[in-house]
Amino acid sequence: MIYPKIALAQSIIEICSAKGIHNIIISPGSRNAPLTIGFAQNPNFKCYSIADERCAAFFALGIAQQTQKPTAVVCTSGSALLNYYPAVAEAFYSQIPLIIISADRPQSKIDIGDGQTIRQENVFLNHSVFNANLAEEASAENDLKINKAIEESILRKGPVHINAPFEEPLYETVSELSVQPKITNLVENPETKIIENEDEIISIWNKAKRKLILIGGINEANSVDAEILKNFAKDPSIVVLTETTSNLHNPSFISSIDSLITPFDDDDFNDFQPELLITFGGMIVSKRIKAFLRKHKPANHWHIDTLRAYDTFNALSKHFVMEPNDFFKDLLSKTEFTKSDYFSKIEEVYNLRKIRKQDYLKKIGFSDFKVFEKVIESLPKNSQLQISNSSAIRYAQLIDIDPSIEVYCNRGTSGIDGSTSTAVGAATASNKQTVFITGDISFLYDSNALWNSYIPKNFKIIIINNGGGGIFRILPGHQEKPVFNTYFETSHHLTAEHLAKMYQFNYFKASDLSSLNENLKQLYNANDAPAILEVFTPTQENDVILKQYFKELV
Repeated sequence: MIYPKIALAQSIIEICSAKGIHNIIISPGSRNAPLTIGFAQNPNFKCYSIADERCAAFFALGIAQQTQKPTAVVCTSGSALLNYYPAVAEAFYSQIPLIIISADRPQSKIDIGDGQTIRQENVFLNHSVFNANLAEEASAENDLKINKAIEESILRKGPVHINAPFEEPLYETVSELSVQPKITNLVENPETKIIENEDEIISIWNKAKRKLILIGGINEANSVDAEILKNFAKDPSIVVLTETTSNLHNPSFISSIDSLITPFDDDDFNDFQPELLITFGGMIVSKRIKAFLRKHKPANHWHIDTLRAYDTFNALSKHFVMEPNDFFKDLLSKTEFTKSDYFSKIEEVYNLRKIRKQDYLKKIGFSDFKVFEKVIESLPKNSQLQISNSSAIRYAQLIDIDPSIEVYCNRGTSGIDGSTSTAVGAATASNKQTVFITGDISFLYDSNALWNSYIPKNFKIIIINNGGGGIFRILPGHQEKPVFNTYFETSHHLTAEHLAKMYQFNYFKASDLSSLNENLKQLYNANDAPAILEVFTPTQENDVILKQYFKELV
């Protein structure tokens, strides 16, 4: 075995190995050479080389999203580290374990005008769960910090930063370890969480005739038992709203929240206002449900999460620090169904909405909405769907997706900056075929994601190219003026064709319904290399068609 000569690098590598860190994403550099040498030549690690640090961090995030285990990224000193920040923030808000290991100059070289040197210590302080600023020499204190960083990433499901200063020479190796770092034991709380003030909670539950359960994004499949979901569906006082990324399904659940509530008038909103709101899962995509619940507040809002409870609707009354499955398993065994017409009334409305939606989709022309309908219908069963942010995830929320398909989107910060890289990382870590649906701006913004030699051959990208940031046409304030087209919509005439050729992707394109249907078939049949299907939609018509949809639901 070959080891880096620098003892601090040995300590980091040995502790990572002992803690079960397996996937290491390395961005080439010189200052991180001791880490690169050690990780890349150790069979306990699977190493990836990705040059663009922003892409590398989102790639790692995609792996961690799928494995639910910490993934490490390693970079050189200077601005390289700062390029990790968007993914660090996403991991922080999406509760995904990510380990940032940055090589640094020794403290004596900071702020003296030395090259490739910045103030690296605590650079992610506002969006990390732990920061380990190491001293240059290997020590027991350093070992404890490294152990602590990895443990905190696991326990608190978030990003940590390990900053390691190395002095030259950087490339020397040895055949034997010069350190035996101390490995601490990860202590997880073995106590079974219980519902506090149980009698009061049971009383509130049993008395509430309008219970609304709102489920955000969930990265772990089958996180809630099927029996619990069936119980929700049988209770006449419960309405369940699921976001596309919740990955929880039942025929009685409402999976297109905006289709239900957008046409509501004041009387409808008053009837729909819950007495008890229960939330779990990640960030909520639907702006309409957030606006509704902020205006028509529930008497009680309970949030269930082992770590955090955001007061999204300014109505939070109780945070249950436990897994949702444990919470409901306990609660439902001690409560009863409440006589109510809450579900039946909402179900009647929603069933009508579904009929109107199908009628509308049959008559509309080629557009973003029509493309999303056809693309989502075409998705292979038991595949994984990754979706970019902005209008892509919002359109996806309007179309029913087969329950066998797992759906993911970076909703921690809701940025477009690393959607493609995350999808690529997720594809490498999943045994399922991955399809990534994205808009043109999101794809172009993260096009370095394709500068990657690990992309599975059956990875598919579907780009909805509407010639700019189409979401800004949907939002209030849109006016057809040069300022809007240039600075908001980012109008362009670019395509992905030459990028596909450069990165040796199969490339298909469509600009009408018949070419879309034909090229979707070709896209899924071409598995000799990753593939892109670029679908060109009419810029001027998309927002008109979408806005008219909500009007015709009534």
